[in-house]
Amino acid sequence: MKIQGKMFIWLSVFLLVMAIVYGVWSKEPAGTTALFLSFGLSIMVGFYLGFTAKRVDAGAQDDKEADVADDAGELGFFSPHSWQPLALGVGGALAFLGVALGWWLLYFGAPIILIGLFGWVFEYYRGENRTQ
Repeated sequence: MKIQGKMFIWLSVFLLVMAIVYGVWSKEPAGTTALFLSFGLSIMVGFYLGFTAKRVDAGAQDDKEADVADDAGELGFFSPHSWQPLALGVGGALAFLGVALGWWLLYFGAPIILIGLFGWVFEYYRGENRTQ
């Protein structure tokens, strides 16, 4: 994780320099703002990865002498199937479509988002998946 943190920190330095250069040369506020926001997001991710790397064991990617097989094994638990992302996607699409077509669509999108969100959070507390 240390190398990923360093990569994001260097990326944020590059984005800051490019944002300043772009802002001075172009005097265009939208692109300059986007570059500064990219800098902010990159520095947050880099700081988080660097901060987390101090608290966890070194991975195979941190060892220069490691083989590809050293990083093999279980990566975590992933849900085998879930309908909740579909509900979140449909609800989100309706909610954002409401910005373009009319705020009344938000009344239909918000309940679908809430149903999908609660279903996703609690899908392993009920039904056939509650023992996993």
